[in-house]
Amino acid sequence: MTESSGTVFTVSQINGYVKMLVDSDMNLSDVSVRGEISNFTNHYRTGHLYFTLKDGESLIKAVMFRSSAAGLKFVPENGMKVVVRGRVSVFVRDGVYQLYAERMEPDGVGSLYAAFEALRRKLEEEGLFDQERKRKIPEFPRTVGVITSPTGAAVRDILNILGRRYPAAKVEICPAAVQGVNAPAELISALRAMNSRSCADVLIIGRGGGSIEDLWAFNDESLAREVAASRIPVISAVGHETDFTICDFAADLRAPTPSAAAELAVPDASELRDRINAAASRMSGIMTGTVGAQREKLRMLAGSRVLSSPEWITDDRRMSVLSISVEMEKALTQSYSSRRTSLGAISGKLEALSPLSVLSRGFIAVYGEGKKIRKRAAELNDGENVEMVFSDGSASARITGINVSPEVSDGREKQRE
Repeated sequence: MTESSGTVFTVSQINGYVKMLVDSDMNLSDVSVRGEISNFTNHYRTGHLYFTLKDGESLIKAVMFRSSAAGLKFVPENGMKVVVRGRVSVFVRDGVYQLYAERMEPDGVGSLYAAFEALRRKLEEEGLFDQERKRKIPEFPRTVGVITSPTGAAVRDILNILGRRYPAAKVEICPAAVQGVNAPAELISALRAMNSRSCADVLIIGRGGGSIEDLWAFNDESLAREVAASRIPVISAVGHETDFTICDFAADLRAPTPSAAAELAVPDASELRDRINAAASRMSGIMTGTVGAQREKLRMLAGSRVLSSPEWITDDRRMSVLSISVEMEKALTQSYSSRRTSLGAISGKLEALSPLSVLSRGFIAVYGEGKKIRKRAAELNDGENVEMVFSDGSASARITGINVSPEVSDGREKQRE
């Protein structure tokens, strides 16, 4: 493009020319820029990150495409100070120049800590660190899995303590890088391999001490999720006692050091031996006491009168039976006498009420026609045939005359009228 007073350019031509100039400048093709993130946007559908880098006086727009954003070891957020490496170019459509980020790192330890806190809060809010989801470490593991560097001091400490404390446990080592860009992926791969093979009852994952940058692989979000999803209980042992990583929070148990993790993973054989000996001693004492008590009880029973003179108990029982028999006979006699007296009284009452008893005193019973008893003279009819019953028999008669008291006679006359 050359200068000419008669030439008219389009906006796209101007922007394209500026882009060519910027892209041809080698100083802008690979630059590192320090600044504070603002206007951060995570385009979740595409995976691209859009943000602005600023310092105290100016700002520059920036974009990180999904292919580069996938390699981030932390979660960017507004206010975080970072160092971004990439190239400067022009976006022709908008006519603006911007930084195309390829790598991003927190700026200094303070920024790393901010990134750590941001990820910790995010996963904590998701419930990834909840105590309810953590699994119990087995008390007597048969196999202990160890995920760490095969050449570091941590693995030697772990093997030494496991062999000394609990020689009965087997140790399965799955080597992985514990520092650097590839460390999170290797640690994740080792975790998956251990779970797929189900070759351990408990896992120890970690490394020895170092700077925050050295331990940063254990702050990887994907690794934390893999640790939380492990079917095998996980003990995290990263760095020294004062070092904390995201992996520690996601694990089922956090150990301050790799050596401490080995101690937490298995019981102490010498302590177990002491416990077993103490239990055996207690059981022996209990058995000795029980056998002695039962032997004394048997001795007392063997010397008792019942076993030495069996007739004693039979004589005693016989006397009891005789006593009961006498009591029963006495009770039956009293009951019979009482019943007989009661029956006599009832018999006397019945005898007094008997018609025969009345007849024996000189009275007779008169039955008219139809065998109906005639209680009063007024019930008889002149010329009626009747039967008279005495105490010793009966006789037949005809009524030839009826004498009724005047009151009864008047009553009969009135009844007839």
